[in-house]
Amino acid sequence: MSAPAPEYLHFTTHKALTHRLVLSTLTGRPIHISQIRSSSPTSPGLAPHEISFLRLLESITNGSSFQISYTGTTLTYTPGLITGSVAGLGASGDVIKCSLPATCERGVSWFLLPLCMLAPFAKKPVNVRFEGEGVITAATEKGDLSVDSVRTAILPLYEAFGIMGAKLELRVLQRSCAGPGGKGGGGVVELRFGSQVRMPKTLHLNRSPGRVKRIRGVAYCTGVSASNNSRMIHAARGVLNALVSDIHIAAQYDQAPLVRSNDKSNSSGKKRTGIGFGLCLVAESSSVGVLYQADVVAPSSGGVMPEDIGKQCAYQLLEIILQGGCVTRMGAPTVLTLMAMGTEDVGRLRLGRDVMGTEDIVGLARDLKKFGASSWGLRDVEDDSNGPIIVSVKGTGVGNVGKGIA
Repeated sequence: MSAPAPEYLHFTTHKALTHRLVLSTLTGRPIHISQIRSSSPTSPGLAPHEISFLRLLESITNGSSFQISYTGTTLTYTPGLITGSVAGLGASGDVIKCSLPATCERGVSWFLLPLCMLAPFAKKPVNVRFEGEGVITAATEKGDLSVDSVRTAILPLYEAFGIMGAKLELRVLQRSCAGPGGKGGGGVVELRFGSQVRMPKTLHLNRSPGRVKRIRGVAYCTGVSASNNSRMIHAARGVLNALVSDIHIAAQYDQAPLVRSNDKSNSSGKKRTGIGFGLCLVAESSSVGVLYQADVVAPSSGGVMPEDIGKQCAYQLLEIILQGGCVTRMGAPTVLTLMAMGTEDVGRLRLGRDVMGTEDIVGLARDLKKFGASSWGLRDVEDDSNGPIIVSVKGTGVGNVGKGIA
């Protein structure tokens, strides 16, 4: 007797594509996504960075399959087991090499955030090296975080779920900003996620976020004068020094990476790309586990002074702190997803009202409901109709099917 045909969950458009693929992989539910940029007259279907993520997802899983239509506007995904970096199943040694094309417009954090959500549920450690002419380690104009923000503000959130932070490592081997037109970079980034758990712990982060006690940050520049770092730091300190005394911002300078010039007259020619500068700031609260981050980068077209970048990043950080809550808009999808995949208990998270009302968070709640998770419970904090919101999330007990029970 043949096995029954799988029941596909149907979605439309390319929005939240990576998160839907992550939820499909964690829950084992196959999905069918249609109308992917079907109305675009010039570039319909999946974008190059989305194709690269599908290849990465295939390399860290065993038994997954994809079906893409001729035009690329329809995707069918059947998930497999998350194996991690296993030799012979996509890994070279203990590292999976992911090469991004020069046409990639998204920062490497666009790949890191969903990858880190899958890594705790893998059978073996997840070690991935991102390389190639499309790796952008800086923040991007499309809203992607820099690698420094992921390392200092996103990865620490996993410790609240029983994932050991000592086994999480994110290294930048070659920095790069976005190239001409916001495409390509040439950086090198390596992620080593060695902490796998049977089931994430229940999170109770509904306490007061406290007051900001220190600010840390990284000012980076590639291929331009190193004095841009000190100019950004000085401008940011001019805004923040009156508010917080404990401020330390590191300066990182790298040469612009070399990539192929694609010159027909000189096939072996090289050129410098990924030139630019930016600033990342992270505010640490007196309440354990509460972090706020801000990222600003100079546009690839240029024409912006380093002082403007420093002030803009400082003001952006203050606006994010003003939103309140214990998790920012960029970290909330990670925390809420891990809460939904954890033990069958009710966890609570305090979010700012402006964070909770964003399209990404509302869409995540709908997607989790469609994948079989419970609905969220929402209530105001201390009967304040304009203040933060307490979100109650009941875990589904999915856990890590590839890891034995201790």
